Parts: sequence; C-alpha cells; structure tokens
Amino acid sequence: MSATPLRVVRDGLTSDAIIGLLQAHLDLMRSLSPAESVHALDLDGLRTAEITFWRAETATGELLGCGALKALDAETGEIKSMHTAAAHRGQGVAAALLAMILVTARERSYTRLYLETGSQPGFAPARAFYAAHGFSECPPFGDYTNDPASFFMMRSL
Repeated sequence: MSATPLRVVRDGLTSDAIIGLLQAHLDLMRSLSPAESVHALDLDGLRTAEITFWRAETATGELLGCGALKALDAETGEIKSMHTAAAHRGQGVAAALLAMILVTARERSYTRLYLETGSQPGFAPARAFYAAHGFSECPPFGDYTNDPASFFMMRSL
C-alpha cells in the first residue's frame, strides 16, 4: 500500500472528527491497559497551555491521526496522544506527526523528549516505532511512578 499524501497542522480540538478520533484513542488505551495505568489525556487535559496539538490530514482534510507535545519544563517535553486512525496505519502518519513534534521541540531548545506507553503486547508496535526513531527505555519521569503496565522512553535532542 502506498503512503497517503498528508500534511500536519495545529488543531484547536473542536471538530467532531478530532473529538471522535481522540475518543477512539481513549477507548483503545482503556481496552489495553488497567484503568489506573491509562495516562492518555481527555479533551480537557489536552486543552491546556502547556500542550501543543496537531492533526495529520490529507490535502482534502480527511483526518488521519493526531499527536501532541506537552512542555514539562524549559528543557524537556513529553509526547502525548499519538494516534493514527485504524484505516491509515502503516502509511507514515505517525512518522509525520513525530517529525513535527521533533522540529517543535528543537525550536523550543528542548534537550530531551519523553513518552509513556504501555508494556503490554498491544503496545509492542508503538515501542518498536519509537525505538526506530531514536528513543530508548528510561525510568519514570515527571509525575509518573513505577507501574508494571507502563513503559517509559526518552530521546536526547
């Protein structure tokens, strides 16, 4: 299957399409992880000053995926809410979103990017994706604590 031409743009978290995609993301996270280990943000959690949110879409505006960057402090950020619509997985959507997040993090002079994903088998593709893009396992960061259902990763910039 060939990659879908796409663009990554800032999003205000107001359209029905993005709200639906984020609900699908939350539903998936809740189906794969114990309730106490779901760290995905809801709409209110994403609508804060420290979050920058993007959507990936086709040239005609079809929503393909989303991702966010949370400022942890002046030197570090956290990747949040990375999700590709099921019909568009394997087409470079996540890579395009990650590229935008990396550019923004460097523009902000961040020295490190972190993320939390699941340790369960359903998260193996996510862990492999991030490892292929230079992330490696690290201890819990920020407000996270040791959790057997969480897997923490970091990349120096």
